[in-house]
Amino acid sequence: MKLKLSLSLILLVFFSFSNESFSLTDYQIKKYCKKEKRLSSCIKDLHEKRSNLQKGKLIEIPVAPYKR
Repeated sequence: MKLKLSLSLILLVFFSFSNESFSLTDYQIKKYCKKEKRLSSCIKDLHEKRSNLQKGKLIEIPVAPYKR
């Protein structure tokens, strides 16, 4: 019984994580870019990254260090 339960849990975890990724919508891109100085270049860059992500290409995501 334990073997069946553990096997089913492992299979559930294995199939629940997939390689799907969700990109930003146009509204989310515009909302994010409102804070930037150069609105048009920000929107253009994020649209380009979104298309690369949807095509399956790798994109770089900058990570800002946490400051207290």
